[in-house]
Amino acid sequence: MSEQKADLLIVGGGPAGMMAGLLFARAGVRTLVLEKHGDFLRDFRGDTVHPSTLGLFDELGLLDAFLQRPHDKVPDIEAVIAGTPYRIADFSHLPGRGKYIAMMPQWEFLDFVAAEAKRYPTFELRMETEAEAAIEADGRVVGVRTIAGEDIRARLVIAADGRGSRLREGLPLEDLGAPIDVLWFRVPKQPTPTNDTQGYISGGEMIVAIDRGDYFQCARVIEKGSAERVLARGIEAFRAEVAAVVPEVRDGIAGLANLDEVKLLTVTLDRLTRWHRPGLLAIGDAAHAMSPVGGVGINLAIQDAVAAANILAGPMARGGDPDPLLAKVQKRRMFPVKVIQAMQRTVHRTVLRAALAGTVQKAPWPVRLLGRTPLLQRIPARVLGLGVRREHIRSPDAGLRRPSPSPLPD
Repeated sequence: MSEQKADLLIVGGGPAGMMAGLLFARAGVRTLVLEKHGDFLRDFRGDTVHPSTLGLFDELGLLDAFLQRPHDKVPDIEAVIAGTPYRIADFSHLPGRGKYIAMMPQWEFLDFVAAEAKRYPTFELRMETEAEAAIEADGRVVGVRTIAGEDIRARLVIAADGRGSRLREGLPLEDLGAPIDVLWFRVPKQPTPTNDTQGYISGGEMIVAIDRGDYFQCARVIEKGSAERVLARGIEAFRAEVAAVVPEVRDGIAGLANLDEVKLLTVTLDRLTRWHRPGLLAIGDAAHAMSPVGGVGINLAIQDAVAAANILAGPMARGGDPDPLLAKVQKRRMFPVKVIQAMQRTVHRTVLRAALAGTVQKAPWPVRLLGRTPLLQRIPARVLGLGVRREHIRSPDAGLRRPSPSPLPD
Protein backbone atom coordinates (compact mmCIF):
# COMPACT_ATOMS: atom_id res chain seq x y z
CA MET A 1 0.00 0.00 0.00
CA SER A 2 1.25 3.45 -0.91
CA GLU A 3 0.97 6.46 1.33
CA GLN A 4 0.61 10.14 0.59
CA LYS A 5 0.60 13.01 3.04
CA ALA A 6 -1.20 16.34 3.09
CA ASP A 7 -2.09 18.88 5.74
CA LEU A 8 -5.77 18.66 4.82
CA LEU A 9 -7.56 15.83 3.07
CA ILE A 10 -11.05 16.63 1.76
CA VAL A 11 -13.22 13.70 0.72
CA GLY A 12 -15.78 14.76 -1.88
CA GLY A 13 -15.43 17.21 -4.75
CA GLY A 14 -18.89 18.73 -4.58
CA PRO A 15 -19.62 22.41 -3.82
CA ALA A 16 -18.61 22.21 -0.13
CA GLY A 17 -15.47 20.18 -0.78
CA MET A 18 -14.27 22.27 -3.70
CA MET A 19 -14.91 25.60 -1.96
CA ALA A 20 -13.11 24.37 1.15
CA GLY A 21 -10.24 23.17 -1.03
CA LEU A 22 -9.89 26.58 -2.66
CA LEU A 23 -9.96 28.50 0.62
CA PHE A 24 -7.57 26.26 2.56
CA ALA A 25 -5.09 26.17 -0.34
CA ARG A 26 -5.36 29.95 -0.61
CA ALA A 27 -4.32 30.17 3.05
CA GLY A 28 -1.21 28.08 2.41
CA VAL A 29 -2.52 24.75 3.74
CA ARG A 30 -1.39 21.75 1.66
CA THR A 31 -4.77 20.47 0.51
CA LEU A 32 -5.77 17.32 -1.33
CA VAL A 33 -9.35 16.80 -2.58
CA LEU A 34 -10.54 13.31 -3.50
CA GLU A 35 -13.45 12.95 -5.94
CA LYS A 36 -14.74 9.48 -6.76
CA HIS A 37 -16.03 10.36 -10.24
CA GLY A 38 -13.88 10.90 -13.31
CA ASP A 39 -15.37 14.30 -14.15
CA PHE A 40 -18.02 16.78 -13.08
CA LEU A 41 -20.31 16.13 -16.08
CA ARG A 42 -23.22 14.58 -14.22
CA ASP A 43 -26.90 15.40 -13.81
CA PHE A 44 -26.98 17.22 -10.49
CA ARG A 45 -30.16 17.91 -8.51
CA GLY A 46 -29.59 21.63 -8.16
CA ASP A 47 -28.05 24.42 -10.19
CA THR A 48 -28.96 27.40 -8.03
CA VAL A 49 -26.11 29.70 -7.04
CA HIS A 50 -27.69 32.03 -4.48
CA PRO A 51 -26.75 35.64 -3.75
CA SER A 52 -24.80 34.54 -0.66
CA THR A 53 -22.47 32.47 -2.85
CA LEU A 54 -22.20 35.18 -5.50
CA GLY A 55 -21.15 37.52 -2.70
CA LEU A 56 -18.39 35.13 -1.63
CA PHE A 57 -16.98 35.06 -5.14
CA ASP A 58 -17.10 38.86 -5.17
CA GLU A 59 -15.15 38.99 -1.90
CA LEU A 60 -12.54 36.73 -3.51
CA GLY A 61 -12.36 38.98 -6.58
CA LEU A 62 -13.70 36.15 -8.76
CA LEU A 63 -17.28 37.17 -9.48
CA ASP A 64 -16.69 38.65 -12.94
CA ALA A 65 -14.75 35.58 -14.04
CA PHE A 66 -17.38 33.29 -12.53
CA LEU A 67 -20.16 35.01 -14.46
CA GLN A 68 -18.36 34.31 -17.71
CA ARG A 69 -19.59 30.75 -17.31
CA PRO A 70 -23.02 29.93 -18.84
CA HIS A 71 -25.82 31.00 -16.54
CA ASP A 72 -29.24 32.62 -16.37
CA LYS A 73 -30.33 35.25 -13.86
CA VAL A 74 -33.46 34.70 -11.76
CA PRO A 75 -34.31 38.04 -10.10
CA ASP A 76 -37.42 36.79 -8.29
CA ILE A 77 -39.31 33.64 -7.38
CA GLU A 78 -42.85 32.92 -8.46
CA ALA A 79 -45.27 30.21 -7.45
CA VAL A 80 -48.22 29.30 -9.65
CA ILE A 81 -51.03 28.14 -7.38
CA ALA A 82 -54.31 26.92 -8.88
CA GLY A 83 -53.35 28.63 -12.13
CA THR A 84 -52.55 32.06 -10.64
CA PRO A 85 -48.92 33.30 -10.43
CA TYR A 86 -47.68 34.98 -7.25
CA ARG A 87 -44.30 36.61 -6.80
CA ILE A 88 -43.08 35.64 -3.34
CA ALA A 89 -39.44 36.78 -3.31
CA ASP A 90 -37.72 39.76 -4.93
CA PHE A 91 -33.92 39.69 -4.83
CA SER A 92 -33.38 43.08 -6.45
CA HIS A 93 -33.04 44.88 -3.11
CA LEU A 94 -30.38 42.65 -1.59
CA PRO A 95 -26.99 44.19 -0.75
CA GLY A 96 -24.02 43.58 -3.02
CA ARG A 97 -23.81 42.76 -6.70
CA GLY A 98 -25.56 39.41 -6.57
CA LYS A 99 -29.17 40.52 -6.63
CA TYR A 100 -30.44 37.32 -8.25
CA ILE A 101 -30.09 33.56 -8.25
CA ALA A 102 -27.67 32.41 -10.93
CA MET A 103 -28.90 29.25 -12.65
CA MET A 104 -25.60 27.64 -13.64
CA PRO A 105 -25.00 23.96 -14.42
CA GLN A 106 -23.27 22.57 -11.38
CA TRP A 107 -20.53 21.02 -13.50
CA GLU A 108 -19.67 24.58 -14.64
CA PHE A 109 -19.61 25.74 -11.03
CA LEU A 110 -17.34 22.91 -9.91
CA ASP A 111 -15.06 23.24 -12.92
CA PHE A 112 -14.65 26.96 -12.22
CA VAL A 113 -13.77 26.45 -8.56
CA ALA A 114 -11.38 23.62 -9.45
CA ALA A 115 -9.63 25.78 -12.04
CA GLU A 116 -9.19 28.59 -9.53
CA ALA A 117 -7.97 26.24 -6.81
CA LYS A 118 -5.38 24.75 -9.17
CA ARG A 119 -3.70 28.14 -9.36
CA TYR A 120 -2.35 27.47 -5.87
CA PRO A 121 0.68 25.18 -5.53
CA THR A 122 -0.82 24.00 -2.24
CA PHE A 123 -3.86 22.42 -3.97
CA GLU A 124 -4.28 19.02 -5.57
CA LEU A 125 -7.42 17.38 -6.95
CA ARG A 126 -7.48 13.63 -7.55
CA MET A 127 -10.39 12.32 -9.60
CA GLU A 128 -11.56 8.69 -9.65
CA THR A 129 -10.35 8.26 -6.10
CA GLU A 130 -12.99 7.00 -3.67
CA ALA A 131 -12.49 6.86 0.08
CA GLU A 132 -13.61 3.59 1.62
CA ALA A 133 -12.92 4.12 5.32
CA ALA A 134 -11.15 6.33 7.81
CA ILE A 135 -7.74 5.31 9.11
CA GLU A 136 -7.42 5.66 12.88
CA ALA A 137 -4.44 5.65 15.21
CA ASP A 138 -4.46 6.31 18.97
CA GLY A 139 -8.14 7.28 18.91
CA ARG A 140 -7.72 9.83 16.12
CA VAL A 141 -8.55 9.87 12.41
CA VAL A 142 -5.23 10.21 10.58
CA GLY A 143 -6.34 9.68 6.98
CA VAL A 144 -8.44 7.50 4.69
CA ARG A 145 -8.08 4.24 2.83
CA THR A 146 -9.29 4.29 -0.77
CA ILE A 147 -11.15 1.45 -2.44
CA ALA A 148 -7.96 0.89 -4.44
CA GLY A 149 -6.18 0.06 -1.18
CA GLU A 150 -4.14 3.25 -0.90
CA ASP A 151 -3.59 4.88 2.48
CA ILE A 152 -3.63 8.67 2.36
CA ARG A 153 -2.75 10.44 5.58
CA ALA A 154 -3.33 14.01 6.67
CA ARG A 155 -3.44 16.19 9.77
CA LEU A 156 -7.18 16.71 9.25
CA VAL A 157 -9.83 14.96 7.17
CA ILE A 158 -12.94 16.86 6.08
CA ALA A 159 -15.88 14.67 5.07
CA ALA A 160 -17.72 16.51 2.30
CA ASP A 161 -18.95 13.38 0.55
CA GLY A 162 -22.69 13.86 0.96
CA ARG A 163 -25.51 12.27 2.89
CA GLY A 164 -24.20 8.79 2.15
CA SER A 165 -20.82 9.57 3.68
CA ARG A 166 -18.93 6.55 4.93
CA LEU A 167 -16.69 8.73 7.03
CA ARG A 168 -19.48 10.06 9.23
CA GLU A 169 -20.26 6.57 10.50
CA GLY A 170 -20.06 6.52 14.27
CA LEU A 171 -21.13 10.15 14.64
CA PRO A 172 -24.59 10.59 16.22
CA LEU A 173 -27.32 11.21 13.62
CA GLU A 174 -30.78 12.70 14.20
CA ASP A 175 -33.37 11.77 11.57
CA LEU A 176 -35.96 14.55 11.28
CA GLY A 177 -38.15 12.70 8.79
CA ALA A 178 -39.28 13.79 5.34
CA PRO A 179 -42.79 12.97 4.06
CA ILE A 180 -41.88 13.46 0.39
CA ASP A 181 -39.78 12.07 -2.43
CA VAL A 182 -39.10 13.63 -5.82
CA LEU A 183 -39.34 12.26 -9.36
CA TRP A 184 -36.62 13.93 -11.43
CA PHE A 185 -36.89 14.22 -15.24
CA ARG A 186 -36.29 16.62 -18.12
CA VAL A 187 -38.62 17.98 -20.79
CA PRO A 188 -37.24 19.59 -23.98
CA LYS A 189 -38.10 23.24 -24.65
CA GLN A 190 -37.24 26.13 -26.89
CA PRO A 191 -34.79 28.63 -25.36
CA THR A 192 -36.38 31.88 -24.20
CA PRO A 193 -34.90 35.35 -23.54
CA THR A 194 -35.70 35.07 -19.82
CA ASN A 195 -35.46 32.21 -17.36
CA ASP A 196 -38.86 30.64 -16.73
CA THR A 197 -38.13 28.65 -13.55
CA GLN A 198 -41.31 28.34 -11.48
CA GLY A 199 -43.09 26.12 -8.97
CA TYR A 200 -46.63 24.90 -9.64
CA ILE A 201 -49.32 23.68 -7.22
CA SER A 202 -52.60 22.43 -8.64
CA GLY A 203 -54.89 19.41 -8.57
CA GLY A 204 -53.07 17.48 -5.88
CA GLU A 205 -49.68 18.00 -7.50
CA MET A 206 -46.58 20.10 -6.91
CA ILE A 207 -44.00 20.36 -9.68
CA VAL A 208 -40.96 22.62 -9.95
CA ALA A 209 -39.78 23.32 -13.50
CA ILE A 210 -36.18 24.56 -13.61
CA ASP A 211 -35.39 26.36 -16.88
CA ARG A 212 -32.05 25.10 -18.20
CA GLY A 213 -32.22 26.78 -21.59
CA ASP A 214 -33.21 24.05 -24.02
CA TYR A 215 -34.99 21.88 -21.47
CA PHE A 216 -36.90 22.03 -18.20
CA GLN A 217 -35.40 20.01 -15.36
CA CYS A 218 -38.57 19.00 -13.54
CA ALA A 219 -39.04 17.86 -9.96
CA ARG A 220 -42.40 16.23 -9.30
CA VAL A 221 -43.05 16.07 -5.57
CA ILE A 222 -44.76 12.86 -4.42
CA GLU A 223 -45.68 11.28 -1.09
CA LYS A 224 -42.79 9.28 0.33
CA GLY A 225 -42.92 5.69 -0.81
CA SER A 226 -45.45 6.33 -3.59
CA ALA A 227 -43.10 6.25 -6.59
CA GLU A 228 -43.97 2.71 -7.63
CA ARG A 229 -47.68 3.50 -7.58
CA VAL A 230 -47.27 6.75 -9.56
CA LEU A 231 -45.06 5.15 -12.20
CA ALA A 232 -47.30 2.07 -12.51
CA ARG A 233 -49.85 4.24 -14.31
CA GLY A 234 -47.51 4.37 -17.31
CA ILE A 235 -45.74 7.01 -19.37
CA GLU A 236 -48.86 8.39 -21.08
CA ALA A 237 -50.55 9.06 -17.75
CA PHE A 238 -47.34 10.53 -16.36
CA ARG A 239 -47.03 12.97 -19.28
CA ALA A 240 -50.68 13.98 -19.01
CA GLU A 241 -50.50 14.57 -15.26
CA VAL A 242 -47.41 16.76 -15.59
CA ALA A 243 -48.78 18.76 -18.55
CA ALA A 244 -52.02 19.43 -16.66
CA VAL A 245 -50.07 21.17 -13.89
CA VAL A 246 -47.31 22.86 -15.90
CA PRO A 247 -48.71 24.36 -19.14
CA GLU A 248 -45.21 25.41 -20.23
CA VAL A 249 -44.15 21.79 -20.80
CA ARG A 250 -47.07 20.76 -23.00
CA ASP A 251 -45.24 21.38 -26.27
CA GLY A 252 -42.24 19.32 -25.22
CA ILE A 253 -43.66 16.63 -22.95
CA ALA A 254 -43.63 14.04 -25.76
CA GLY A 255 -39.83 14.34 -25.58
CA LEU A 256 -40.01 12.42 -22.30
CA ALA A 257 -39.68 9.12 -24.09
CA ASN A 258 -40.22 6.56 -21.33
CA LEU A 259 -40.22 6.03 -17.58
CA ASP A 260 -36.56 4.99 -17.63
CA GLU A 261 -35.86 8.74 -17.95
CA VAL A 262 -37.66 9.42 -14.65
CA LYS A 263 -35.31 9.11 -11.67
CA LEU A 264 -36.35 8.81 -8.03
CA LEU A 265 -34.71 11.18 -5.57
CA THR A 266 -35.27 9.87 -2.05
CA VAL A 267 -35.59 12.91 0.19
CA THR A 268 -34.02 12.82 3.64
CA LEU A 269 -33.83 15.46 6.33
CA ASP A 270 -31.31 14.80 9.07
CA ARG A 271 -28.32 16.22 10.89
CA LEU A 272 -25.41 15.02 12.92
CA THR A 273 -25.64 16.13 16.52
CA ARG A 274 -21.84 16.06 16.59
CA TRP A 275 -19.99 16.95 13.39
CA HIS A 276 -16.50 16.00 14.48
CA ARG A 277 -14.16 13.68 16.27
CA PRO A 278 -10.38 13.97 16.60
CA GLY A 279 -8.93 14.36 13.12
CA LEU A 280 -12.30 14.50 11.32
CA LEU A 281 -14.86 17.20 10.51
CA ALA A 282 -18.09 16.71 8.52
CA ILE A 283 -19.59 19.59 6.52
CA GLY A 284 -22.37 20.05 3.97
CA ASP A 285 -24.71 17.12 3.34
CA ALA A 286 -22.36 14.84 5.26
CA ALA A 287 -23.27 16.88 8.36
CA HIS A 288 -26.86 17.76 7.52
CA ALA A 289 -29.02 16.42 4.68
CA MET A 290 -31.47 19.09 3.54
CA SER A 291 -34.85 18.88 1.85
CA PRO A 292 -35.00 20.35 -1.67
CA VAL A 293 -37.47 22.95 -0.34
CA GLY A 294 -36.03 26.39 -1.13
CA GLY A 295 -33.10 24.96 -3.08
CA VAL A 296 -30.75 26.11 -0.30
CA GLY A 297 -28.75 22.92 0.32
CA ILE A 298 -25.83 23.74 -1.98
CA ASN A 299 -25.43 27.24 -0.65
CA LEU A 300 -25.72 26.13 2.97
CA ALA A 301 -22.94 23.61 2.32
CA ILE A 302 -20.76 26.34 0.83
CA GLN A 303 -21.34 28.46 3.93
CA ASP A 304 -20.09 25.51 6.01
CA ALA A 305 -16.92 25.41 3.91
CA VAL A 306 -16.30 29.12 4.40
CA ALA A 307 -16.84 28.87 8.16
CA ALA A 308 -14.46 25.90 8.37
CA ALA A 309 -11.78 27.84 6.52
CA ASN A 310 -12.35 30.98 8.59
CA ILE A 311 -11.82 29.03 11.82
CA LEU A 312 -9.23 26.44 10.80
CA ALA A 313 -7.18 27.59 7.81
CA GLY A 314 -5.05 30.23 9.55
CA PRO A 315 -4.10 28.08 12.54
CA MET A 316 -3.40 25.07 10.31
CA ALA A 317 -1.20 27.14 7.99
CA ARG A 318 0.84 28.10 11.07
CA GLY A 319 1.22 24.44 12.04
CA GLY A 320 -1.42 24.45 14.79
CA ASP A 321 -3.48 21.49 15.96
CA PRO A 322 -6.97 21.67 14.37
CA ASP A 323 -8.69 19.32 16.83
CA PRO A 324 -9.48 21.89 19.57
CA LEU A 325 -11.13 24.12 16.94
CA LEU A 326 -13.45 21.60 15.29
CA ALA A 327 -16.30 22.17 17.75
CA LYS A 328 -16.22 25.88 16.88
CA VAL A 329 -17.18 25.08 13.29
CA GLN A 330 -20.23 23.12 14.42
CA LYS A 331 -21.16 25.81 16.94
CA ARG A 332 -20.97 28.45 14.23
CA ARG A 333 -23.05 26.51 11.69
CA MET A 334 -25.55 24.48 13.74
CA PHE A 335 -27.86 27.43 14.37
CA PRO A 336 -28.49 28.25 10.69
CA VAL A 337 -28.89 24.55 9.91
CA LYS A 338 -31.54 24.18 12.62
CA VAL A 339 -33.39 27.30 11.49
CA ILE A 340 -33.50 26.27 7.82
CA GLN A 341 -34.47 22.68 8.62
CA ALA A 342 -37.24 23.92 10.93
CA MET A 343 -38.56 26.07 8.08
CA GLN A 344 -38.40 23.12 5.69
CA ARG A 345 -40.30 20.91 8.13
CA THR A 346 -42.98 23.58 8.43
CA VAL A 347 -43.33 23.69 4.64
CA HIS A 348 -43.49 19.87 4.58
CA ARG A 349 -46.31 19.80 7.14
CA THR A 350 -48.35 22.66 5.76
CA VAL A 351 -47.78 23.57 2.12
CA LEU A 352 -46.65 20.22 0.69
CA ARG A 353 -49.08 18.08 2.63
CA ALA A 354 -52.00 20.26 1.52
CA ALA A 355 -50.71 20.41 -2.06
CA LEU A 356 -50.44 16.62 -2.39
CA ALA A 357 -53.81 16.10 -0.67
CA GLY A 358 -55.46 18.28 -3.32
CA THR A 359 -56.94 20.65 -0.75
CA VAL A 360 -55.27 23.77 -2.19
CA GLN A 361 -58.04 25.54 -4.10
CA LYS A 362 -56.40 28.94 -3.86
CA ALA A 363 -53.20 30.42 -2.54
CA PRO A 364 -52.91 30.64 1.27
CA TRP A 365 -53.36 34.15 2.62
CA PRO A 366 -49.63 34.70 3.34
CA VAL A 367 -48.85 33.98 -0.32
CA ARG A 368 -51.62 36.31 -1.50
CA LEU A 369 -50.31 39.00 0.85
CA LEU A 370 -46.77 38.59 -0.48
CA GLY A 371 -48.03 38.71 -4.05
CA ARG A 372 -49.68 42.09 -3.63
CA THR A 373 -47.10 43.66 -1.26
CA PRO A 374 -43.72 44.14 -2.98
CA LEU A 375 -42.10 45.40 0.22
CA LEU A 376 -42.80 42.09 1.99
CA GLN A 377 -41.22 40.13 -0.87
CA ARG A 378 -37.84 41.32 0.39
CA ILE A 379 -38.15 39.16 3.54
CA PRO A 380 -38.21 35.68 1.91
CA ALA A 381 -35.66 36.97 -0.61
CA ARG A 382 -33.26 37.75 2.20
CA VAL A 383 -33.80 34.39 3.92
CA LEU A 384 -33.49 32.38 0.71
CA GLY A 385 -30.82 34.53 -0.89
CA LEU A 386 -28.49 35.27 2.01
CA GLY A 387 -29.46 32.60 4.52
CA VAL A 388 -29.14 32.75 8.29
CA ARG A 389 -25.85 33.83 9.89
CA ARG A 390 -24.27 34.60 6.55
CA GLU A 391 -20.56 33.85 6.22
CA HIS A 392 -17.91 36.15 4.74
CA ILE A 393 -14.37 35.35 3.63
CA ARG A 394 -12.11 35.82 6.67
CA SER A 395 -9.57 33.07 6.02
CA PRO A 396 -6.08 34.36 5.19
CA ASP A 397 -4.58 34.73 1.74
CA ALA A 398 -0.96 33.52 1.70
CA GLY A 399 -0.31 35.21 -1.64
CA LEU A 400 0.46 31.98 -3.49
CA ARG A 401 -1.94 32.37 -6.40
CA ARG A 402 -0.29 31.88 -9.76
CA PRO A 403 -1.38 34.04 -12.70
CA SER A 404 -3.58 32.55 -15.37
CA PRO A 405 -1.74 31.02 -18.30
CA SER A 406 -0.92 33.50 -21.06
CA PRO A 407 -2.94 32.94 -24.26
CA LEU A 408 -1.08 31.10 -26.97
CA PRO A 409 0.06 33.26 -29.91
CA ASP A 410 -1.87 32.92 -33.16
